[in-house]
Amino acid sequence: MNKNILSICDLSSDQILSILDLAIYLKDPLNIQSSKTQLRGKILGMFFQKPSTRTRISFETAILQLGGNAINLSFNDLQLSRGESIEDTARTLSLYLDCIVARVYSHKDIEKLSQYSSIPVINGLSDLFHPCQILSDLLTILEYKKKLRGNTLAFIGDGNNICNDLLLGCSKLGINIKISTPPGFEPFKWIMDIAKKESKKNNSFVSITNDPFEAVKDADVITTDTFVSIGKEEEKQQRDAVFLPTYQVNDELVKYAKPDYIFMHCLPAKRDKEVTSEIIDGPHSVVWMEAENRLHVQKALLIKLLDKEFIN
Repeated sequence: MNKNILSICDLSSDQILSILDLAIYLKDPLNIQSSKTQLRGKILGMFFQKPSTRTRISFETAILQLGGNAINLSFNDLQLSRGESIEDTARTLSLYLDCIVARVYSHKDIEKLSQYSSIPVINGLSDLFHPCQILSDLLTILEYKKKLRGNTLAFIGDGNNICNDLLLGCSKLGINIKISTPPGFEPFKWIMDIAKKESKKNNSFVSITNDPFEAVKDADVITTDTFVSIGKEEEKQQRDAVFLPTYQVNDELVKYAKPDYIFMHCLPAKRDKEVTSEIIDGPHSVVWMEAENRLHVQKALLIKLLDKEFIN
């Protein structure tokens, strides 16, 4: 497996499945005790430029439950705030830590951090990708649908970091994925091209449409994300006008999905914006299992990157 996990691009389909298998093993209460010293002595540095609930808490809990420790590093806590370069920061942190998880505004920053670090770097979210969330999403689909290949997932909303890594993850595992965004908010063409190439190898399909009803038709999974990502707050009024009400996941939209569809959301949710409370709190919602799965996926990732005796 690659030293750094910056996007789903860094993982093969077999590696993704291996992470999910290990996460399922670690999630079983019967196996929790045996993993309590798996990463004894390992130190995880957590570098956050952006606010975080699930990423920060799940990673810190994961390393602690595996016998290691975590150090929280905000931008203002480091000499980065006084002009030290990312390159020099990366070299320095590599002297003290065993792994870094970073949550950054610009994906270029995490690429630079990984380039100059001698230890593994995990993307905890950037403006382009969010691999840890998508691994958790895939685990949730597997648990509820009992398979990955052959399912159809509909993503409704902004072609953002979640959308990008969903395209890559689904196409690598044979999940059909249909994206619906307003005109001008589609994911980057180069990401779509990679996803289409991967889906062709895996006998699945990738499609994009401006019609959300077309996207959710016969979907097994419906998912969405906020219309206003961190760093886009100044665009809130404009984005609300573009996305609402057409791209809201509500009772009317989900009628077109399969009767046993599941609803996912990476959270935090802006209720009654991208999704209504009736849907996120309804019987098809699996968002809380999805959120819990962040913990088990982070554990699996950390073991695979840090336990040299573990066979990937």
